[in-house]
Amino acid sequence: MSIKPLAFRMRPKTIDEIIGQEHLVGEGKIIDRMVKAKQLSSMILYGPPGIGKTSIASAIAGSTRFAFRTLNAVTNNKKDMEIVAAEAKMSGKVILLLDEVHRLDKGKQDFLLPYLENGMITLIGATTSNPYHAINPAIRSRCQIFELKPLSIEDLKLALTRAIHDEEQGLGDKNIQIDEDALTFFATSSNGDVRSALNALELAALSTKAADDDVIHITLAVAEECMQKKSFHHDKDGDGHYDVLSGFQKSIRGSDVNAALHYLGRLIEAGDLTSIGRRLLVIAYEDIGLASPQAGARTLAAIESAERLGFPEARIPLANAVIELCLSPKSNSAISAIDSALGDIRSGISGDVPNHLKDAHYKGAAELGRGIDYKYPHDYESGWVKQQYLPDKLKHKKYYAPKLTGKFEQALAAIYQKLMK
Repeated sequence: MSIKPLAFRMRPKTIDEIIGQEHLVGEGKIIDRMVKAKQLSSMILYGPPGIGKTSIASAIAGSTRFAFRTLNAVTNNKKDMEIVAAEAKMSGKVILLLDEVHRLDKGKQDFLLPYLENGMITLIGATTSNPYHAINPAIRSRCQIFELKPLSIEDLKLALTRAIHDEEQGLGDKNIQIDEDALTFFATSSNGDVRSALNALELAALSTKAADDDVIHITLAVAEECMQKKSFHHDKDGDGHYDVLSGFQKSIRGSDVNAALHYLGRLIEAGDLTSIGRRLLVIAYEDIGLASPQAGARTLAAIESAERLGFPEARIPLANAVIELCLSPKSNSAISAIDSALGDIRSGISGDVPNHLKDAHYKGAAELGRGIDYKYPHDYESGWVKQQYLPDKLKHKKYYAPKLTGKFEQALAAIYQKLMK
């Protein structure tokens, strides 16, 4: 009989054992309240792989003592769901974890809906896709939707430490000594995926020969081999990785090509394609922005090419993108504008939508989706007509302040200034 992987064995049995996701399972939070009241409703959990979707589902089942079954919307068929439904009829309730719920086809969905309606099956759907776009409305309307947040480095270290010392399900029956830099490396290089970190730890424990005193010593070099990545020079908190990413972005923002290529090289040596791609895309829109808007599309194309190529060839499109972003004109006007608008909203400075902009149904207002007294710009020769769009409290507010650092935004600025007059 095969031994189940460490990540599987270490899944929490109750919600008290869940690591992270305090906004959902912490004391007094929504899932904690549902479990304690034994009033479960169907839900969809979404977020990146390996951050606890299945763990939360199994912990809910363990905390409530209801029968718990796991299916996959792609690989399991309608007959598998009929078996779960039959069990629900016998026991009164079954918690069904349905992985890849966004791939549920119409036949399976139509079969499940009556059981969700009468509460015999409590569905916990798990997906990495945004459910507001990817999941059929018929399922979505019957479920609470909860977004899971990425696990912190400390969360991952806690999961690894638990696994090392757990004698029942973990590696506690082995005499493991792990260096602090190796533990940090497992946590930082797994990109928030606790499953990946635990699998690498187990590989290290099982493949490392014990010393004469039966101690299994896991060093940074062993950790690198098991993760198939090279480490950065980390400080004790693992912040070195983020320092390199920060230096990378700030070098591009400061138009220093040589420094940016240096930091890109360090990220490439660590094999961290995910962080490189994400940071480049942020830079293209945050730091270059409207000064050279085509840079965003070209950066995305370079990232997609790099992902398709893989290392070592991925370094070529990445270098192209970095050099272009460094030498492009810079403008942060877009991020400054939206952050200013959000700042007012979060401070409670808002107001009613002007009556003439409200939906056509407002007081029986007329056709074509136009509110009362709304002036339709296309009816005017210039394509523009003066009227108030902001709420009264903000009608003189200006959020956008153009930067004249590129031809595109210079053209936008000219139009903007003309309209402001």
